[in-house]
Amino acid sequence: MEEGQHDSVFCQLFAIFAFATCGGYSGGLRLSVDCANKSESDLNIDIAFAYPFRLHQVNFDAPTCEGKRREKLSLIGDFSSSAEFFVTIAVFAFLYSLAATVVYIFFQNKYRENNRGPLIDFIVTVVFSFLWLVGSSAWAKGLSDVKIATDPDEVLLLMSACKQQSNKCLPVRSPVMSSLNTSVVFGFLNFILWAGNIWFVFKETGWHSSGQRHPPDTMEKQSSSYNQGGYNQDNYGPAGGYNQPGSYGQVGEYGQSQSYGQSGPTSFANQI
Repeated sequence: MEEGQHDSVFCQLFAIFAFATCGGYSGGLRLSVDCANKSESDLNIDIAFAYPFRLHQVNFDAPTCEGKRREKLSLIGDFSSSAEFFVTIAVFAFLYSLAATVVYIFFQNKYRENNRGPLIDFIVTVVFSFLWLVGSSAWAKGLSDVKIATDPDEVLLLMSACKQQSNKCLPVRSPVMSSLNTSVVFGFLNFILWAGNIWFVFKETGWHSSGQRHPPDTMEKQSSSYNQGGYNQDNYGPAGGYNQPGSYGQVGEYGQSQSYGQSGPTSFANQI
């Protein structure tokens, strides 16, 4: 399996974990209001909420501890924008990774044709890396606000009965946020995975290939400059000797002119 196919499979898996742990969440909390008049108490007030966390639309009834009258309340906050943005990024990242895997396996020649496929892949990878960073950061902040808005102690403050010291208001069960915490972790893991994949995708583009062609061109220019400067391989014979056309004449102490050429050993024999 090639590097691109390998990374695409991991991108698909991490994207699935990200949107499944966030988009499939549903939780709740339970409160207890014990009025001074026990007949007016409600010890099991269940409040359920789920993705996309439009908490202001989550309504529940609570006793007022003033006769049989009950008040209708709702949670505070709307955190759907950050949650839906996060899930949308995860879904589109999964679909693109799936399509990229199909292209890598079945359309490799078309992918590399005219260098268009690698360039598109590089641009999309950079965009998704940025979106994962923004979406994960926004959802991490949104999740922090969701935890505050669904904190049982904060919800109890909304009830008028809990403002009277004669009544006892207690949290019975807090919402479990472990899967939402996991979604944030997978969001940042997706950012790291996509950002790290930028380099491998860049190597497939023509920009990287053109950058590698510059050193050979420089060597060719240096080689041509040496040839023009007189260091030509034609000056060397096949046996490794010097075939320089000129001869260097030297006058010795006895006035004999000695020439050193290619036939040096023969002239030396003649002198003897």
